[in-house]
Formats: sequence, C-alpha cells, structure tokens
Amino acid sequence: MLNDSDLQHDLTGKRIAILAADGFEYVEVTVPRAALRAAGAEVDVVSLHHGEIRGMNLTAPTRTVDVDCTLDEASAQDYDGLYLPGGFVSPDFLRQSARARRFVRAFDEAVKPIATMCHGPWLLASSDLARGRTLTSWPGIRDDVVNAGGTWLDEPVVRDRNWVSSRGPQDLPRFVPAMCELFAAGTVAAAAGAGEPQERSVGVSAPRPDEPMPVAVAAARAIPGPTLRTAMAAALVAGTAAFAMRRAAR
Repeated sequence: MLNDSDLQHDLTGKRIAILAADGFEYVEVTVPRAALRAAGAEVDVVSLHHGEIRGMNLTAPTRTVDVDCTLDEASAQDYDGLYLPGGFVSPDFLRQSARARRFVRAFDEAVKPIATMCHGPWLLASSDLARGRTLTSWPGIRDDVVNAGGTWLDEPVVRDRNWVSSRGPQDLPRFVPAMCELFAAGTVAAAAGAGEPQERSVGVSAPRPDEPMPVAVAAARAIPGPTLRTAMAAALVAGTAAFAMRRAAR
C-alpha cells in the first residue's frame, strides 16, 4: 500500500509514538508504521500494558503487534509526533485511561504534530482537545466530535494546524503522505499552520451519514460464529468478573 509519494518526506532523526491498545485496526497501525520507518523515523508502539496488543480487521480479530513501551514509561518530551490509529475497541479503551489522556494532551500543549484516523479522534474528544478544531473521523463518531465542540468534515484528509485526520482504512493512500508531511514539518511549522488547506467555513459540520458504511456492515455479517473454545473463554471471563464484583461489594 506504500508508494513513492509516501517516501518523499525525510523523517530521519524523528521519533514518533503510535498510541494503540487491544482492538486496534490492524492496517491502521501496520501501514502507517511501515511508511514512517521507510521515511527514516524511529517508531514506538505505546500502549496500556507490556507484551502484545491484538489487532482487528474491522470486527474480526487478527494478528498482534509488539508493544515497545507502556504509558508509564513514555513521555511526550521524548517524541516528535503522535499518531492515534482507530479501530472500534482500542480508542474506547484509551479514552477511559487518564494516562492516555495526559499523554495526548502533552503533545497538543507542546504544539507537536498529531495524526489520527477512524475512531482515534475519540481520544482527542475525551482529552478535551476537540473544541474549536476541525477534523474528520469514522462517520459513526461524527456526533461525538461535534458534541465535543469540533467541526466534522466528511473528507479523506483534514489538516488543522498541528493535526491531520482521516476517516478510515479506505483513505490510507491519501492519509499516509499527509501524515508524513505533517511529521516532517515539525512543531514550528505545525504551530504556524504551514500547509493548511484553503479557508473553510468555521463551525459548519458535514451532515450525519444516512446509512452505516457498507464495507463495515458486510464485514460484521461475515464473522463466523464462536467456537466452543471461544464460548468457554467468554464464560470464564464473565464468571471471573462476577466473582470480583461480589468480593468488592463485601
């Protein structure tokens, strides 16, 4: 999925953090990470825990990626930029984490470049950063962005000062070059809004979608039923959670 335009921006010496958790959209981590590394950047996957995190292909589990460091070990001061990928689950876990919210806010307070796509903007909204900003996301969280005070556009890539955002995996060919351009520009250019597109109507969001994205619906319908092993594992998790709640109530 990489092409020559993705490699036009030299990121040698840049260090980029990818903040993701279990349930991340697999291609939204692996494709941008490969492009960043090919451009010369050092890339760390930062997460809530050590080890591996589970990827998803829309709604189906897939392979894992290794975690390079946890939020307890990472500092925004050590990075030149932040990328927030999506997925239906990962950003929801992260938006509930005070550590994750502090990490994201530290980048924005330092006016460091932040790239995000799909459900990643959930974390920007929960970090109280969306008010007065213009961005895009997976159409299903359009209302979350608007309710957090942001302006939502239904476009493949949206640049707003030190942010660049995209709607989802279908926009990766447009998003990856824009992300690399943002990170190559650095903090000073991001603060000045360098490379910002033409003026837009402030505060006027695109309308809500009329129907969910067909590719996501088709993917959900194609998921096979659970195996006996999966059902037993789910029952074990539910039983353990119920036991822990009973103990906590005593």
